[in-house]
Amino acid sequence: MKHLVAMTVSADVVVVGGGSSGAVVAARLAAQGVSVMLIEAGPDYGAHRDGRWPTELLDARMLATSHDWGYTSGLVPGRQPWTFERARVVGGCSSHNGAIAAVGHHSDYDAWGLDGWRTDDLRSTFAVVLDTMRVRTYSADEAGPFHARCLQAAAGLGWRMAEDLCDLDANDSFGLESVNVVDGVRWNTALAYLDPVRHLPNFTVLDRALVDRVEDHAHGATVHMIRDGQRAEVQAATVVLSAGVYGTPAILQRSGFGDRQLLDKLGIEVAAHLPEVGANLHDHPMVHADREVGPELKGWIDDAAALGFVPEEQTLGKALSSQAVDGIFDLHLFPVCASTQTVLTNGRAMVEVACVTPRSRGRVDIISRDPEAAPLIDHAYLTDPDDHDITVLRDGLVLAQEMLNHPVLAPLLGEQVTDVSNDAAIRREVMHYYHPVGTCAIGTVCDNRGRLYGASNVVVADASLMPQIPRANTNIPAIVIGERIAGWLLG
Repeated sequence: MKHLVAMTVSADVVVVGGGSSGAVVAARLAAQGVSVMLIEAGPDYGAHRDGRWPTELLDARMLATSHDWGYTSGLVPGRQPWTFERARVVGGCSSHNGAIAAVGHHSDYDAWGLDGWRTDDLRSTFAVVLDTMRVRTYSADEAGPFHARCLQAAAGLGWRMAEDLCDLDANDSFGLESVNVVDGVRWNTALAYLDPVRHLPNFTVLDRALVDRVEDHAHGATVHMIRDGQRAEVQAATVVLSAGVYGTPAILQRSGFGDRQLLDKLGIEVAAHLPEVGANLHDHPMVHADREVGPELKGWIDDAAALGFVPEEQTLGKALSSQAVDGIFDLHLFPVCASTQTVLTNGRAMVEVACVTPRSRGRVDIISRDPEAAPLIDHAYLTDPDDHDITVLRDGLVLAQEMLNHPVLAPLLGEQVTDVSNDAAIRREVMHYYHPVGTCAIGTVCDNRGRLYGASNVVVADASLMPQIPRANTNIPAIVIGERIAGWLLG
């Protein structure tokens, strides 16, 4: 594997973005002899065995934010702005997330109604991904002091105990999470997919390179980028955009693929009028019930952590709200607790509640032709006209409070910290579940195989392709997208 300085170079396929999907596409193509260049805006720390990966990116006990893009919502009336954490590093968000492996429900993919994307089309791909990412389920003896009691509380409240939460056919239940964690290491796509092909002469990584735009030609495409302050170009037969749900539409809009009105306003020549580029942005809205951590529980967690691996997330519940359709779960409830302040906990014990069937839709749009300028991101959380999303959260909070008030937990916890007692409070406290999707959706922006409408040689391969978010943490589904697109490119 070569690391190149900024210059005009070429490859059969250029993959833009080395995250959860892009690393997969690049690795699968390179393994079959295709000349591949992977362009990543952040650093590449090399193979896991080389020992150069920063500790916080490998430590699966809690989320990492050291390589964040810095995306925010800007000012939001009546509440604090949102921060939209995305990882600017090889492996992408698989390098800083909670390493929770989830697949959703079979009805999710069948509802897309797309050839090649129905559940029966995807089952074998999911199996390959779970194996490659070394997914396993925590055992009962690994449950930390807080999560062991959450399991007891759930059982006491009548929850069905899950045998496998990572099951396309499973419904409402509570249990220990399935994770891509290996000996305490967050097993990201760089480790799982790129390490086996790094030695190949036909595979190149160009890191710390910010892609500006893509120029489509009759017989190929050109990627325009900036590296070390210099403009550079890469020629390719095919360009695969895997820059993420915020990054991919931004690159397309700068390239002239988007809403004509926006492009004209910014002085960008229109390559194809695609008003849905950047639209359909959605995520699982999330809110939490919380309590102070009592001294006894804090001591138990500290003692357990001194002896071994104790992650802040270990258990998950799937539940039905009053809005559930066809008796299929529409809620995630997952307890979180650490004895110290982390990105999620702020030193509290919490049960996070997420609506996994959101109907609210927002969009992302560039505000400038400058690739360094962050796009405008508006998720429009809890704005669906029927108040479906907030109703689901309201129902979920009832279940969360029941768990925290259960006799096996309540004596170990202190006072409630966050007020979520009414809709105004929920709107003030709602946050994201780190699962944005949909901004280059199949059917409106791309065809069923990810090929960009209005272009001959540009393909999209990341979570922006999803027309509707699945009932799942989106890392594993994003990797499945990478596998599917890679297979079609090879086929």
